[in-house]
Amino acid sequence: MAETVSTPIQNPSRRDFIYIATGAAGAVGAGLYAWPLIDQMNPAADTKALSTTELDLSSVEKGQQIIVKWQGKPVFVRYRTQKEIDEARAVDISTLRDPQTDEQRLLPDLDGKLKPEYLIMIGICTHLGCVPIGDGAGSYDGWFCPCHGSHYDSAGRIRKGPAPKNLYLPPYQYLTDTLVKIG
Repeated sequence: MAETVSTPIQNPSRRDFIYIATGAAGAVGAGLYAWPLIDQMNPAADTKALSTTELDLSSVEKGQQIIVKWQGKPVFVRYRTQKEIDEARAVDISTLRDPQTDEQRLLPDLDGKLKPEYLIMIGICTHLGCVPIGDGAGSYDGWFCPCHGSHYDSAGRIRKGPAPKNLYLPPYQYLTDTLVKIG
């Protein structure tokens, strides 16, 4: 009669069970140890709270500019007049240092349409980080940086002075016709 030999796969022994249980307990222990280390890399609650700002545009009047704070930076929100929009669109972009059309400086609303009357920009000069003066200041009816003399037009594009770029646009989206979420 031939003798049959059993393999551990077909007939698991108590030792195999101990190996599997020890490995599983070690994996769970490593996960429990690593979780706080990984979780501490998430942003704090106060940082998350400052990451977005909601703004109701219905309180802004035509021709008015308001400044809101987003991530500690000033954000200019300008309700432009038709004259300001026409001035911005009439500029030959080939003459600009940082060429952008007025339409490229706007984001679409929920219907995919641009709202040229609302211009939303980060209010920090791209030269050395000063805050420009608004409400039609400077040579182009836009913003003027008093630190080193940069002039921005009514679309926030650099026209004269040492600033290398246009005023930056924050990430924003329209939640409703008059409610905007910045960030």
